[in-house]
Amino acid sequence: MKTITVQKIIDKFHLEVLSGDHCLEREIDRPRTHRPGLEFVGYFDFFPTNRVQVLGRKEINYLLSLTVEERKHHIGNIVKYRPPCFIVTSGQQEIPFLTLFCNEEGIPLLRTNETTTEFIAKLDSYLVKALAPEISIHGVCVNVSGIGILLRGKSGIGKSETAHTLIRRGHRFVADDIVVLKKLGPTTLLGSHNETTREFLALRSIGLINVVRQYGRRAFQDETRIVLDIELAPWREDALNNELEVEPQFREYLGVKIPHIEVQLQPGRDVAGLIEAAANNWYLKQLGYSAAEEFMERINSEFNS
Repeated sequence: MKTITVQKIIDKFHLEVLSGDHCLEREIDRPRTHRPGLEFVGYFDFFPTNRVQVLGRKEINYLLSLTVEERKHHIGNIVKYRPPCFIVTSGQQEIPFLTLFCNEEGIPLLRTNETTTEFIAKLDSYLVKALAPEISIHGVCVNVSGIGILLRGKSGIGKSETAHTLIRRGHRFVADDIVVLKKLGPTTLLGSHNETTREFLALRSIGLINVVRQYGRRAFQDETRIVLDIELAPWREDALNNELEVEPQFREYLGVKIPHIEVQLQPGRDVAGLIEAAANNWYLKQLGYSAAEEFMERINSEFNS
């Protein structure tokens, strides 16, 4: 199971450390935060103890409305479960009682000036990506007209050169050679780089180029949702067909099925143009349009007229 430390979210969101600065290496392994509302009134049946606990104005105002003894009791019931950390939002100041308990239990108490809703949305999004299952594969990742594509094929087949052509046509580069795939949900696969190769594209006979330096910031993006898997393959005379619509095929990564297309290479073929066509065709299918169906409707209409 993937984990990140409390220190990592402190650095990411510039959080203020109020207590527990000696235990910031505590690990977080759940991708969602939790606001302990029911727990403060004594209901613990479904308390997600291993999540980051966020305390907004509602929670803090409720605690301040209690007597000192009641407050000690309710806070003590929660801190004994030792969640990874507590984060107080909206820059709230009236919390010395929390500092005391967190110091005693060795739990980091952090603070942000952001509002509860905005902060939870940002932190949840970050945790989902940071803790998502991931694999690294050999390939190239590009974004063509807003559509994330994974280009695969044997080494030297022309993946990077094809990506370079797409970049020059105004599309965006994501990763070359090593593509990191993250599973964000049952049907969502995110493609990114491994930081080391960020912005770099390797072209045979040319060497490394920095895509941002050469083509500008708009030619690159850090990540994209993968919706097409395209494999570049050598030309095979007996493998091509002229069917109106190719039978759908899929490749599976981390349990997520992605539509798969094979593009065969031959001198003179506009591979980048075929990839653009594949991306646009995928988009039209999401809108419910099929060129093959429209063509058959025209044929049937002529026969019936």
